[in-house]
Amino acid sequence: MQTGLTRTCKVIWISFWAGIATVMLFLPMTMAALMSTTGNLAFSISKLWAFFLLFMTNVHPRIKNREKIKPGQSYIIVSNHQSEYDILALVTTLRIQFRWIIKQELRTIPLFGYALYVARNIFIDRSNHAQAIKTIHEGVDRLPPGVSVMFFAEGTRSPDGRIQEFKKGGFTMAVEKGLPILPVTVNGSRKVLPKKSLCFTPGPIEVVVGDPIETTGYTHDDLPELMQRTRQVIIDNYKIDYP
Repeated sequence: MQTGLTRTCKVIWISFWAGIATVMLFLPMTMAALMSTTGNLAFSISKLWAFFLLFMTNVHPRIKNREKIKPGQSYIIVSNHQSEYDILALVTTLRIQFRWIIKQELRTIPLFGYALYVARNIFIDRSNHAQAIKTIHEGVDRLPPGVSVMFFAEGTRSPDGRIQEFKKGGFTMAVEKGLPILPVTVNGSRKVLPKKSLCFTPGPIEVVVGDPIETTGYTHDDLPELMQRTRQVIIDNYKIDYP
């Protein structure tokens, strides 16, 4: 059992190193984004931030079925969401270029929010559904060929480890753009860092890639079926007690 002192030390440790990594990489990432019309270099630099934090907290992500990802193909990537460490695990294991759909509030975080913006991530106002869909459309249209978009379909981190119902934004985009869905399951991240906590626990995280789901032939009327099909793939690969 962790003592209060141990938990406090862990919170200070992760906060300190996250701050150091952010300050060190902010300028290179911003310069890379400003000099590039794609944001690809900035995204690649952001992986250094993720690798660094994983190393400093002794967390080890691994991936299964990466071979199911077709090089050069753009996907709507749909993942469950258990922890902030999902982001680190996905960035470092998938090995493809993608951008995040991010709530508008994160753009106000000093340095970090601006770095996400210049890297061509897509910010949305979740309080305005119509405007959010419009913003996603515009963001996807600006992405270079072969770049995917990542959605946490539950909309927020699960409070109890169970996979929540999915929101339809990413599925709407997949159907309208004719992009395949790449279902991805993250296991073990909640044990590493639970929701609303900065007290991490070193350990493994598993990322499992499911078979891509083609959206050709689907319409808006078929969204519930497409959502349930994708959710079931993610659930089938989910291990609530991992490792």
